[in-house]
Amino acid sequence: MSRSPRVEIVYCTQCRWLLRAAWMAQELLTTFVDELGEVALAPGTGGVFQIRVGEELVWDRAEREGFPDIKELKQLVRDRIAPQKELGHSERKT
Repeated sequence: MSRSPRVEIVYCTQCRWLLRAAWMAQELLTTFVDELGEVALAPGTGGVFQIRVGEELVWDRAEREGFPDIKELKQLVRDRIAPQKELGHSERKT
């Protein structure tokens, strides 16, 4: 039996980014009700804030020098797990 995609958000406990990570998890779970199998919150330290879809790192705060906008995060996740899904008002303008 294949499992639905898993998203992992690693957040810095020293920086107190749990609330930000939990909010992003809620947004992803609400948007991808039928597409996601799990969103995991993993505590870390040292200013870490990383988001993985499966094994693929799609966001690293240190590399990108900041946090993802929720619209951008939804697009990054969508492009990997459900490319056909429209995001409504969060959709990219072409």
